[in-house]
Amino acid sequence: MPDAPGLELILAEINREHPGAVLDTSFDREQAALIIDPAKVVEVLTWLKESPGQEYTFLSSVHGADHFPLTPRFAVHYELLNRERYERLRVKAVIADPAKVMEVDGELLPVVPSVVELFPTADFQEREVYDFFGIVFEGHPDLRRILMPEDYVGWPQRRDFPVGGEPVIFTRDEVTNPGWWQ
Repeated sequence: MPDAPGLELILAEINREHPGAVLDTSFDREQAALIIDPAKVVEVLTWLKESPGQEYTFLSSVHGADHFPLTPRFAVHYELLNRERYERLRVKAVIADPAKVMEVDGELLPVVPSVVELFPTADFQEREVYDFFGIVFEGHPDLRRILMPEDYVGWPQRRDFPVGGEPVIFTRDEVTNPGWWQ
């Protein structure tokens, strides 16, 4: 993985070609990360994939994060891998004040560009982030729920989602709850 100074050099090179794309870097627990403008995610990931000397050609993971009650609240993390050098690089698209929002069932959801055209492995991973966090991936070929029912209301991995559910009744409880199966 790039060291902290190497990460700053990557930031400078990307911002030279795409001004303002990389906002900051972080190097925490030996994990290198670029913090980027979510509107420029395609440009940054394309640069990291195709630039000589970078070649992060494998997208191993796309996942969402909810930092509620902090601001900015949402982020999308992309885990990239250079298989020749065995290097990992995390790219965090922090959604501060989304420039784009989409209304779904009366709720405004943040929008981030899809990277499926660049990394086909992002297809189901972006759908999962949408399904659990309500982050819309603009340009995704088939953005719909993948694990939750189509008519499900809400985003279960958000930190403000109500915790609870249906009580579990065991057969040993039949004495105290007769007819629980009805």
